Amino acid sequence: MDAKPSTPPPAPEEPAYRVFLDSLDYLAPVDVERIKSAYIYAARAHASQKRMSGEPYITHPLAVAGAVVEWRMDADAICAALLHDVLEDTGASKRELVDQFGKEVAELVDGLSKLDKMEFASYQEAQAENFRKMLMAMARDLRVVLIKLADRQHNLQTMSAMRADKRARIARETLEIYAPIALRLGLNKLYRELQDISFHLIYPHRATVLAKALKAARGNRSELLTRILDGIESKLDSAGLRAEVFGREKSLYSIFRKMKDKQLSFSQVLDIYGFRVVVDNVPTCYLALGALHSLYKPVPGKFKDYIAIPKANGYQSLHTTLIGPYGTPVEVQIRTREMHNVAQEGVAAHWLYKDSEESGADLQVKTHKWLQSLLEMQGNDSAEFFENVKIDLFPDEVYVFTPKGKIMAMPSGATVVDFAYSVHTDVGHHCSAARINQELAPLRSELRNGDLVEIITSPQASPNPVWLTYVKTGRARSKIRHFLRTMQNEESARLGERLLRQELLSLGVVPISIPTDAWDQLVKSGGQKTMEEVYTDIGLGKRLPSVVARRLLARENLSADSPSNMTLAIHGTEGMAIQLAKCCQPIPGDPIIGSIKKGSGLVIHTHDCPAIRKSRTAEPQKWIDVEWEPEDGKLFDIRIKVEVKNTRGVLGQVAAAIAEAGSNIEYVSMDADPERLFTLLRFTIQVAHRNHLATVLRGMRHIPEVTRIVRERGGEA
Repeated sequence: MDAKPSTPPPAPEEPAYRVFLDSLDYLAPVDVERIKSAYIYAARAHASQKRMSGEPYITHPLAVAGAVVEWRMDADAICAALLHDVLEDTGASKRELVDQFGKEVAELVDGLSKLDKMEFASYQEAQAENFRKMLMAMARDLRVVLIKLADRQHNLQTMSAMRADKRARIARETLEIYAPIALRLGLNKLYRELQDISFHLIYPHRATVLAKALKAARGNRSELLTRILDGIESKLDSAGLRAEVFGREKSLYSIFRKMKDKQLSFSQVLDIYGFRVVVDNVPTCYLALGALHSLYKPVPGKFKDYIAIPKANGYQSLHTTLIGPYGTPVEVQIRTREMHNVAQEGVAAHWLYKDSEESGADLQVKTHKWLQSLLEMQGNDSAEFFENVKIDLFPDEVYVFTPKGKIMAMPSGATVVDFAYSVHTDVGHHCSAARINQELAPLRSELRNGDLVEIITSPQASPNPVWLTYVKTGRARSKIRHFLRTMQNEESARLGERLLRQELLSLGVVPISIPTDAWDQLVKSGGQKTMEEVYTDIGLGKRLPSVVARRLLARENLSADSPSNMTLAIHGTEGMAIQLAKCCQPIPGDPIIGSIKKGSGLVIHTHDCPAIRKSRTAEPQKWIDVEWEPEDGKLFDIRIKVEVKNTRGVLGQVAAAIAEAGSNIEYVSMDADPERLFTLLRFTIQVAHRNHLATVLRGMRHIPEVTRIVRERGGEA
């Protein structure tokens, strides 16, 4: 074990260090001594290093530790902040840190170092993977990310010596990742600062112009703002309510975003200023709200009660918008002192305000649950995980109720499917419909504030790829993708096994007669782990069954391009592994052929489909003969065109004929000719097989007004 260094304070000419030591007055003397040791260790480790600005490197960890001290965090966190770069940039080892500062400090420093260590093929991949590691570090110990946020804040403040393109890249990453995390942890002050500094770094000219305009507006509106402030204070005073009232200004970045998103000029952004009312307790919040509503008229629909229903990050306040003098909209937030502390510092309030121990602990539990829900989304693809989580980091929330009265926060635009997955994965997988406020509603229905949502499930129901087009939450998107991927792989494996078996039989080989070591050799040569993976690749079209069969039999000298003479029997109900082509919509009874398409499995076309003529000639090895083995009860979509005389009630007659023949109408559209003598009806109908279609068409031909019927294929009649 190394000898512990002595801890005399550095030379008195370093005022930043003296100020830092003075700010440690809330800690016990023994903790202050540990922090001094950590500073000495860091100063020695970084002694030969300079920042790009030319300053000694130790100024950076000292500034990060100073930010952590502002949050009144514990001695371990402050030591870790001082030492956060020693493992990465110096010769120090984790073992040394354990010996000198204890296991907890070493783990925190190690967690911080791991966030920056790995190398990746692209910047996007690195960003996504670092983000995943950050969330995992957060789930283990929130202090890691609080220190990381303080580190990012100081780096942004001192980037003037860096190249402009690198400054802009780091600032964009901050806007995408670090600022939303700060907001989700309730660190509103830090969130606004990260946004504004990043805005200045990405758009320096725009930020300067906007800052000047804001300064001018502040001067122009100072009399109006003073009048509103005095009005609010005197109204609360006359109501006997003790309160602190102060104005707040929108941040530059939030003004810029509002101008950009709503296509407004600066002069059209009226709500640049707002007011905050801080009172002693919750009942006084509601009394203050009543007093202000009698002073100025409230704007309908602009009142939000985040006290009764707190935001997911623990934020609580009453929000209202009033019509002030000269029709000026006035935003007001009303909250208690404890709520104000949490609103400014979020999870850091747990360390910062010891009198709010209970609310801080509750907030940490909520944050931990949120982190766990994010980590559940993890798959193999970091970029997909990053995309899913980014959705959850910007949740403009709506609040809905379960049938038992539990309140659930969902992002704005969330649908019934999102709600089902937020209840439980199995509820999401098997949801078939819903009741919103006791009325039946489809799965794509958007949820609104105050909706009572009940999910109807069915054992037969399963996720549909269409759901991905309208779900909003990362959790739902991740669960649906995982299910579809798993199902497709299972179905593709079954199809691949059938394709390989048919190919072997067509070559005169019974699969059971092939020795085990030949199968093992095939798996190893393809880089797979199991035969199941080989079958899946064949079913997904990534490998041709003819090539795999001949490799298995060690008969590669046979031409892999010659089409095999096998015929595969299909039902048309196999799921995602076998798809019926949209261009020609084959149905049982049609002569069919299959195309092995990479990533899609087996796609079935009719023999005369115009869309496949060129491909069949150019790539014969990708086509296999297929025949129907129909299943009772299955219906298939087909498109037909019906030309009719333009007479009253003709659409009803045609629809009735289709229904009498036992077919469903899925879609109908109409086009009248310029002289309005004839109308072209386009139907998508469901039939069981070719004979069923013939019955439907026969029924329509008996209608005197029908002049022509054509089945549509491949975009051509």
